[in-house]
Amino acid sequence: MPLSLSAFWAQLAQEPALLVTVLLTLAVLLVNGWTDAPNAIAGAVVTAALPFRRAVLLAAVCNFLGVLCVTSVNASVAETIYSIASFSGGNRAALAALCAAMASVVLWAVLAWRFGIPTSESHALVAGVSGAAVALEGGFSCLRGDSCFRVVLGLLMSSLAGFWAGRAAICHLSSVKFSYHTMLAAQKSCAACTAFLHGAQDGQKFLGIFLLGTALAQGMEDVPDNPSVPLWLMVLCAGGMALGTMMGGRRIINTVGREMVSLDVREGLAADLSNIACLLGATALGLPVSTTHTRTSALLGVGSAGGGRVNRRVAGAVLLAWVVTFPACGAAGYGMAKMFLAILSPLS
Repeated sequence: MPLSLSAFWAQLAQEPALLVTVLLTLAVLLVNGWTDAPNAIAGAVVTAALPFRRAVLLAAVCNFLGVLCVTSVNASVAETIYSIASFSGGNRAALAALCAAMASVVLWAVLAWRFGIPTSESHALVAGVSGAAVALEGGFSCLRGDSCFRVVLGLLMSSLAGFWAGRAAICHLSSVKFSYHTMLAAQKSCAACTAFLHGAQDGQKFLGIFLLGTALAQGMEDVPDNPSVPLWLMVLCAGGMALGTMMGGRRIINTVGREMVSLDVREGLAADLSNIACLLGATALGLPVSTTHTRTSALLGVGSAGGGRVNRRVAGAVLLAWVVTFPACGAAGYGMAKMFLAILSPLS
């Protein structure tokens, strides 16, 4: 039986750590919609297929629908996130560690937005949760091999497959003749589809954190198998991401669509199609991939195949941020969890 909204409010009233975790998760959802979703519309905005404000509204609506529709059918991405590690040692200590994990993700997301770098809150989330769980358990035995494997597989798929698909797409599209208006119309559809899949992927990841938090508040170390996801929780996650998307994201669009790779309409369409193919395949398989990594890798694939000018300096800065995300957020999650647990210990 799914958790009712009234029972959730009762948990928040009884567990301050859960309340803080929920607020931090909502903050990351907001920032995710603000910084990740612009990747979905970057191509359409840069090529003037859509004006910025209409593109943002389109992305917000499609993000919302992606969370609701896909989660109702298949919540395996959320399952991978909430089962990546075990949290034992009592519900208060476990909630404090989860709270620390979300604090580290918020910090990383704000830094990424400040410098206009399209990093992945998804991988920051996985690293922060893993680091906090290791701090709580005192070792790496708490990490689940199967879920970790799926995360690594998703990382490879989002980066390597996105790059390869981008190169393949531009090579095939170069030999096909489309009118300029046809390609602009196709880019609008691609932007909507990408935003939908972004909601399906990233919305589920944060939904998994909500489910984990409510399970820990009830004294459980894990989320029960095949939990029923309540509609109100899907609406909460979808609404938070959609609101963040409507706040904009011009800086990320400029970094991805103008500064890193300069593409025309045909090349932008190739990047969109390859990005959609990778996201669709990963979502169908239940793999938690980074929509940011997939989109950016597809752009670099198109650019490296001669479909556009790649700014190596900007691309290098983005790739460096990707490499740093896992160790930085893992260490931040670990350090903040140790600090939160030290504060909690005298109060217990």
